[in-house]
Amino acid sequence: MSPSQTAHALIVGLAAASLAAPALATPSTTDGHVSIAQVMHMLDTAPHDRMAQQVLTAYLAGVGETASIMAGMGDAICRTTLSLSAENVRRAVSVSAARNQAETPATHVIVQDMLERAGCNRR
Repeated sequence: MSPSQTAHALIVGLAAASLAAPALATPSTTDGHVSIAQVMHMLDTAPHDRMAQQVLTAYLAGVGETASIMAGMGDAICRTTLSLSAENVRRAVSVSAARNQAETPATHVIVQDMLERAGCNRR
């Protein structure tokens, strides 16, 4: 194989791989929300995939901010501080495992779990 043929084969191979990668991603719900299936996939993939780790970290940071805002806007009194960990997220979304994971939005499940674990109640 000539150098130009090798280069062409490499370019075609890389292009095919980049087109196939999105097909491996877990889809959002039909409404475009982050699904429980996506969160479970990120939790499973993050320990050995830096990109998944970064996406999961960014997503969970946003979820934590959301829970904090909801508690503040609802004038909630919480017995303990709001907290979030991969273990807590996995436990919260696993409770919803009986539902359709691909169509169940994950964010409200995780936020509700955070508020419940912190013992938040309205004033």
